[in-house]
Amino acid sequence: MAADVRTEIRDRVAVITVSDPARRNAMNLEIAAKLVKAVDAVVADENVGALVVTGEDPAFCAGADLAQLAAAEPETLRSVYSGFLAIADCPLPTVAAVNGAAVGAGMNLALACDVRLAGPTAKFDSRFLQIGLHPGGGYTWMLTRAVGVQRAAALSLFGEAADAAEAERIGLVHRVVDDVKEAAVAMAAKAAAAPRELAIATKATLRSAAMLDTQAEVLEIEVARQADSIRSPKAQDLIAQLRARISSKSSAR
Repeated sequence: MAADVRTEIRDRVAVITVSDPARRNAMNLEIAAKLVKAVDAVVADENVGALVVTGEDPAFCAGADLAQLAAAEPETLRSVYSGFLAIADCPLPTVAAVNGAAVGAGMNLALACDVRLAGPTAKFDSRFLQIGLHPGGGYTWMLTRAVGVQRAAALSLFGEAADAAEAERIGLVHRVVDDVKEAAVAMAAKAAAAPRELAIATKATLRSAAMLDTQAEVLEIEVARQADSIRSPKAQDLIAQLRARISSKSSAR
């Protein structure tokens, strides 16, 4: 079966599946290019409000293709990175449904998402140093922000791997669930139900808040974006509905 990246739309959620089960969905140039194309198509589709990324069972993504990696120059590495960086740069809310092993570049693919859910068989293993490689693709930046410096060191320098329960304990994943794909779609559907531009703006503000030094800086961003949202017809309609419900409850007392 040829390597592929499939997209399915459910409840305004795009489910992108990396599918190369014979190689446990390892990231190569072909898969990376197809991921970029899939994400671009999803972002361009106004009927999609959120994205889920997962792997064809039984793995999530078993790292980079070692044959391509062994001969990789910097530009080739950037091309391999492009797949998960497309997820990282996606303006829509994103959820990783980690259904099995996420190794090396597979951890990058999971870390690129806003939220990670893990199935019972999920396992996170950086394995960069163990095969003589420096981490790449923004791994150190993403992991440190997800779990902190000490835990990032344990996973990277000291070769610790994390199963689903341990990943939840250290904050690498948000939650462990039995049916990770369905749980991820249900979670993403909540974001997709919001006005698309509002979800995009809120995600952008959350990212800014993580980088800025003071609350005052974040407040300036929030004031402008909240004012824009208040003026939208959707917000005006929802506020009117809420006020009507409050008034109805008050009258019934």
